[in-house]
Parts: sequence; structure tokens; C-alpha cells
Amino acid sequence: MTLEEKGPIVPPPVLNKFPQMVSNEIQRWKEITAATHWEINDNTAPNGADFYVGQEELGHIHLDGEIHLPMEKELTKSLLKHKLAMRFMYADNWISRPVKSSDDAAHATWLFKLNYNRITGIPIEKLLAEVDNYAQRKM
Repeated sequence: MTLEEKGPIVPPPVLNKFPQMVSNEIQRWKEITAATHWEINDNTAPNGADFYVGQEELGHIHLDGEIHLPMEKELTKSLLKHKLAMRFMYADNWISRPVKSSDDAAHATWLFKLNYNRITGIPIEKLLAEVDNYAQRKM
């Protein structure tokens, strides 16, 4: 879904401390559009922050701090295998993860950057290797 199809394009709301750290970092990256993420079927009720690279959704952060990111199939499998993300229950090849601490914020930023690199053309083989390396460092 394009940003315009989601509802009015207005600046994202201020989130709680740790999710806001993630939002601030993402907004520093090239070609990022940040906007309010609206409640499903109610584009007058804010429910977080959306991030786009051009017309492609990078992901979003909900007001409760949970992140949702659309991922490529192989990346999704690898992230789940290494327990670096959770499957998003409403859509295949989307991942989720809560952000409730500074460690969560750093991890969420890494997930968003991984997806940003995918969208901006980094080859999947390099991204899969990055996931493996990251998982090894986390052990």
C-alpha cells in the first residue's frame, strides 16, 4: 500500500522514549519519508509512525512500541530461524518485535537498516550474511 493510500500525510507523532529513538534514527537516512501511521479503517486516529523509501514501505512503529516490517521471504526465514524477530500474525513475510528498552531500540534500528538496505538494492546474499554475522555476535 502506498503512503497516500493510507490516509493524510502528516508528520509522525512523538512516540515513547525507546521507539522515538528508533524513529529519530530512521528519519536521518536518505530518501526516507516519515508520516503518521493511522488505525486500520480510521485515518483520523494516529497509531504510530510510518516510514517509506520512495513509494515502498520500510515499516512502521506503533504507539505501543511494536515494530512491523515487510521483508523478503529468505530474510524473514533467516530472522525467524535466528530468533531475531517474530512473525507478524496478519501478513506473510512481515516481521514484528517490541521496543521497550535501549537494547530493543538498537535491535529495531538494525532491523530497519537491514530492510532499508534491501530496498535500496543491497544483494540478498550480503543481507543474509549480515543476519548470520549479527546472530553470531548476539550468542
